[in-house]
Amino acid sequence: MPNIKDLEKVDDYCSKFNLSTLHPLVSVHDLSEGTWDTGEHSDAVRYHFYGIFLKQGEGCVLRYGRQNYDYQDGTLVFLGPGQVVNVGHIDKNFRPSGHALLFHPDLLWGTHLGKTITEYTFFSYQFHEALHISTKEREMVLDSFEKIRSELSQGLDRYSKELVVAHIELFLKYCMRFYDRQFITREKENLNVIERFEGLLNSYLHSGKAKELGTPSVSYFADTLNLSSNYFGDLVKKETGKSAHEHIQAKIIETAKQKIFEPGKSISEIAYELGFKYPQHFSRLFKQRVGHSPQEFRNLN
Repeated sequence: MPNIKDLEKVDDYCSKFNLSTLHPLVSVHDLSEGTWDTGEHSDAVRYHFYGIFLKQGEGCVLRYGRQNYDYQDGTLVFLGPGQVVNVGHIDKNFRPSGHALLFHPDLLWGTHLGKTITEYTFFSYQFHEALHISTKEREMVLDSFEKIRSELSQGLDRYSKELVVAHIELFLKYCMRFYDRQFITREKENLNVIERFEGLLNSYLHSGKAKELGTPSVSYFADTLNLSSNYFGDLVKKETGKSAHEHIQAKIIETAKQKIFEPGKSISEIAYELGFKYPQHFSRLFKQRVGHSPQEFRNLN
């Protein structure tokens, strides 16, 4: 098990690299201004705040779980509270450059962003699901960072928090737009994921796996496809207009309709085969989606 270092405060990150902070809960940095230890950084760190990193140049590798991902030029990486990361440098003389926006959840108390931060699901994406931005988008990112940094440099007053959080929220909305663009430009790869998802779902419901493991879940298919649950869910929603959960429920009902007309099979047996622990839960879902209970549906047809 790796030795995990907890970064509780924004300043815990900044002080490690001799970067000054203008506010205890939020900071914007040009990473080249810091003094970096040239030794190997192999210990894992757990973030207790939000971090957004814009990379310039190449040569830094991020390790998430057991996999390494190149942290390439023109990439935005998002980290959320609780995320554990290993960071390694390609060689001991490597000096990273780029920019970072760090903000603590406490900054968001009593703000609109505090109520909506969970809508920005990319904070729990994996590194290979990072945002690759164009030159124009990069300019917009740096402009947003500069506005936040400029506001922090003004000195704190009763407007500071409201303005800083407003700038962060606007920046996150831009990131949602950028991700929408990325989903569109990767349509071929995304459709391949959808096709594999459909195949896995069919296999799950017809191979006896549901009876063994329970009703299929979004996290199961995301893990199987090597995607984070949020990225997988967002991809399915953007490609099909329905959530992954809705797809799963629709396929369960479709399969149930087929099984209902198999001779000699009880409603309870069907429920167990589809992964339901209790038949009444299956009957309730079926009636919600079809308008009739499984037995009523069998009798009507």
